[in-house]
Order: sequence, then C-alpha cells, then structure tokens
Amino acid sequence: MKKIYTYFIFSFALLCSTSLIAQTNEKARETAVMIADRILKSTTYDFVDKKNGKTYTSLKNVPLNKNVKVQSKYLDWHYTNGVTNIALMELGDKLGTSKYENYVLKNMNFIFDDANQDYFHRLYDQTLEQEGWRAVNHVNWHMIYRNKRLDDNGPMGASLIVLNRRHPEQAFQKYIGQTDYHLMVSEPRLADGTIARLWPHVNTIWADDAFMALSFLVRMGEATGDAKYFDDAANQILNYTRYLWCPEKGLYYHCYHTDNKAHGVAHWSRANGWVFMATADLLARMPADHPMREDVIRNFRMQADGLIRYQGANGLWHQLLDKEDSYEEITGTAMFVFGIARGVKQGWLHPDYIYVAWEGLKGMLTKITPESDVTAICAGTGIMPALSFYYNRPQWKNDPMGEGPVLRALVEMIDAPKYTEIKAEQQYDKIK
Repeated sequence: MKKIYTYFIFSFALLCSTSLIAQTNEKARETAVMIADRILKSTTYDFVDKKNGKTYTSLKNVPLNKNVKVQSKYLDWHYTNGVTNIALMELGDKLGTSKYENYVLKNMNFIFDDANQDYFHRLYDQTLEQEGWRAVNHVNWHMIYRNKRLDDNGPMGASLIVLNRRHPEQAFQKYIGQTDYHLMVSEPRLADGTIARLWPHVNTIWADDAFMALSFLVRMGEATGDAKYFDDAANQILNYTRYLWCPEKGLYYHCYHTDNKAHGVAHWSRANGWVFMATADLLARMPADHPMREDVIRNFRMQADGLIRYQGANGLWHQLLDKEDSYEEITGTAMFVFGIARGVKQGWLHPDYIYVAWEGLKGMLTKITPESDVTAICAGTGIMPALSFYYNRPQWKNDPMGEGPVLRALVEMIDAPKYTEIKAEQQYDKIK
C-alpha cells in the first residue's frame, strides 16, 4: 500500500509539473523586490539611547544602560525577524541574487559582533541578578540570553541554520547548538511529546508553536540528515491536530488548555497560518520515504480544505476566520497563499487550488501600498478568553510580523501556475 501511495504522489506531482505551466508573475516579483529593498534601505547599524535620543555607532566605553537599543527594528532578536530573514533568503534564491542573503549575513554579523555581544550580555546578567526575570525584557537582545521559549530562538535559529550552511561561523553554530538543546531537551512538553507552554494555563498548547518549533526542526533535519528532527516535527503537527482541530469548522483553535480540557475561544487567522506554513515547510524537506509523510500530506490537505471555505469576497481571510465582521488581515492570508501555492507546485494539492492562491494574492495587493508599505498586520497576539480581544487587536504597518509572511507568499507566487479548467464547449462533442 505504501508503494502504491508513493507512486500516486509521484505521478500526481509529475502531472502537475507538466500540465500546469508556470509563468513569471511580474506583479508578485516587483512587489516582493520593493518591500525587500525598502527593508534594506531603512536598516541602520547603530544604537540609540531611547531615553535621551543619543546615538552610538560603537558601544566601546558606553556605560551599561537598559535604555540603549539597536535603532533598527530589523536588528531586533525576535521570531518575526527570523521569518523575515528566511523570506529574504528565499527571495534571493528565487531571483538568483546574493543581495538579500548578504543583508541577512550583515545583520547576523552585527548582532554576533564580539563587542556588541559583550555589552548586552553583561547588561543582561546584571539586570537579571539585580532585578529579576521581568526586568530583563527591557534589555536589548534579551531573548538571545534568556533562551527559555521558542519565541526566543526557534525562527531566528532556523534562519541561522540556512545562513550557517552557506557562511559558516563559530558564533552561529554555537547558537544553533544552544537552540537545539533547548528544543530537544529543555522545552516544556506533555507526556506524549507535544510542545506546550506553561502559560496562560500550565501546559497550554499554542497553535503558534507549530511554526516556532518546526521552522527549526525541519531545517536541522535538512542540515544534519538526522531523522529524529523529522520524526519530532511530524509528531508535533499530528498531535497539534489531535488537540486543536475543530472538525465541525475545519479549522484550528488558537489553543488548548490541558488542565481544564478547554479550547480557546478563537479560530484566529494567524494561528491557523502558523500551522499551515509549518506543515508546508515540513513537507518541502521531509524525505520522500519517511514513514509519516503520508499522514502529514493528508493533514495538509485537510487544512487546505478547511481554509478555502473561509476566503472572503476580496480574496482575503478575516482576523477571525469564521467571523466576517472581523477585519481582513494580511498575515494569515499570506500564510495561506504561501502554503496553497507551494502545495500545488509540489503536487500535494489538486491543481484547482491555485485559483484560491491567485485570489488571495489579489487581496494581499490591496493591503500593500504603491510605496510598498504593508498594512493590515495584526499586532502580536497572545491568548485571552474573550473574542473581543481578537476583534480589537491593533493593525500595524511595515512590521516584520507581517513582512516575513507576505514576502514568503509573494516569492511563492512569482512562478505559480495559472488556473486552468476544462471548458464545457470543448467537451460537448464527447456526449453521445
């Protein structure tokens, strides 16, 4: 049965590659380049004292001061920049240019510069000793040193794996090793191995963590060839589905609290997007003969079948997927466009699904201004026990929270196939 299924997948992928003719989508390409170039142009490599406005190009002889931060948001150590780094390198690979990869390398070299690291690591240690865990949140790059949660290290570590394979650096490798240890040894998990957080309830499963974990796991599997990473990644996706999936709506809940066995209130768009994008990343790297691949493909198709039923008239998905009175939101939309386009091109989804991706792209472009400003980005969102929280989340502009997913979707659509169908008039003469 396994051999038959594998043959079917191979034949289906071959059919897709021969019957769907990919055409360069100049609008997707142009928009991706404009957004990426704006990011590059706006990035400065200096520090600023947020209290008095004084700027520094070097931290040599600067007294330890929690008000000193990197001036550019693209140099923050945050999972959102990890996604953006991945997207920029994918764009460079698609266009055959090293420009964007070199930018990511420059950023990482700046962050891991010995003098910069020495300053903020000493500041972190001092703050932790004198003021405790809550205070360290105010220290620049505190997530590097805290290393206690997937937001601290998952996607940023994932982008470093890609970068380090091309530009090996001892500092990069050391951090990758630290992240690997955290994820495989220290990260809180349920008895069945499912990753869970210790808040807002003890052992709460967050849909977001599917990507926070898998972004790292699948790239480690790809880099090392060690099957344990793919085993863990596949188990996470299938277990998350067991805990979070709502079969009546064909969507994931944002969370599941294991203590009172209750789901969260929201089918939040970006939460579903994190799982969908993570599953696509897994399938793109998972060995063809992996024993869990068939289950992951079925899971991916189930996700897609649910999502396409909630796309709005403008091609966008709503902040709350099942609530049309919630605002149209670009990050979830971008993640769905990315996953569907990749799924069609790789043969995991039927070719017809590409129509959904093209409609999604049209919707995304209405939220991107001619000046390449990305709008309608839902702000960072935790878990709360009221739908009003999700309805009222602020919308941001030009934040890595949205720019990374948007760039990934645009890159995937650059060479996406056009939608085709059998026309009725072509078939009439076959009816006797």
